[in-house]
Amino acid sequence: MKMDETSIAIIKHLRDGRKSFKKIAEELSLSENTVRSRVSKLKKAGILEISGLVDPGSVPRHRVVIVGVKLKTMDLVKKGEEFSRLRGVVSVSVVTGRYDLILVVFLKEGYELLEFYTEEVAHLEDVQSVETFVVYKGFNLRVPYIL
Repeated sequence: MKMDETSIAIIKHLRDGRKSFKKIAEELSLSENTVRSRVSKLKKAGILEISGLVDPGSVPRHRVVIVGVKLKTMDLVKKGEEFSRLRGVVSVSVVTGRYDLILVVFLKEGYELLEFYTEEVAHLEDVQSVETFVVYKGFNLRVPYIL
């Protein structure tokens, strides 16, 4: 699907919460059916996914950590997919610089960082090193509630 200004405008309206198609249509001077059709096409093309997100700071007894991962392999996409399936991992990015992957991990009480490393990460091959950054306060940080 070709991305144009209308599709981008619709996505921007959906970014900060689930607005009704009727409201988006009014604000963009489009018909409600046009908005509905565009959203459907964007979803089918894999460009848009609509989901509920949580502010981790507002969820008691939960914590967000960011993990930098240095690998022994250059098969970064495959390793990124493996990490994305680990318990607590909300997102994985293949990056340049000091690390090969950056993970965002959402931990709940009773499933702490030590368990994440010993029960999940320890079973993956080709991990050279990791560095953890505990998020004390996030600004505009939203994650899907997956645990």
